[in-house]
Amino acid sequence: MESIYEPTSRISKQAIKVWRLSNLITDVIGIIIIGALLWAGIYFDWFQWIITILWILLGVAPLFSIWSVFFEPSLLYKYWRYGMDEEYVRLKYGIFNRKHTVIPMTKIQYVSAEQGPILRKYGLYTIEIGSMGSSHEIPALSEEEAFLLRDQIAHHAKIKEVE
Repeated sequence: MESIYEPTSRISKQAIKVWRLSNLITDVIGIIIIGALLWAGIYFDWFQWIITILWILLGVAPLFSIWSVFFEPSLLYKYWRYGMDEEYVRLKYGIFNRKHTVIPMTKIQYVSAEQGPILRKYGLYTIEIGSMGSSHEIPALSEEEAFLLRDQIAHHAKIKEVE
């Protein structure tokens, strides 16, 4: 039986900036919501236990934000790898729980390149690979690399483009 090699290709270094900005936006919105709920709890005289929990959440949220904005994106980038050949697409990622996914080309049903507003700002795309029963993503690839990878996967999986 042939062994399956470890993937070696890296995602774009810009992924760190994308994840930092995305996490910052999410964390600020979360803190605003917790603050609004705390204000409503005090103003409308909610049960004391609800207000206590909201104060605790408001105290813990900045600590979580420090982790998710300053440390998590660098670690995610450090451990994200992908690879592809004629038979398989390989993904390896995860900080604490590492995942090593092998997707057979014969099981791939679709492959697409996606770009949201933050990815667009940095000129990056996310490749989504749909297989039977699941979908997988390769985040933060440059435009050239994303479309080349998408086309190669589609060719090896023999996916026909519908116009």
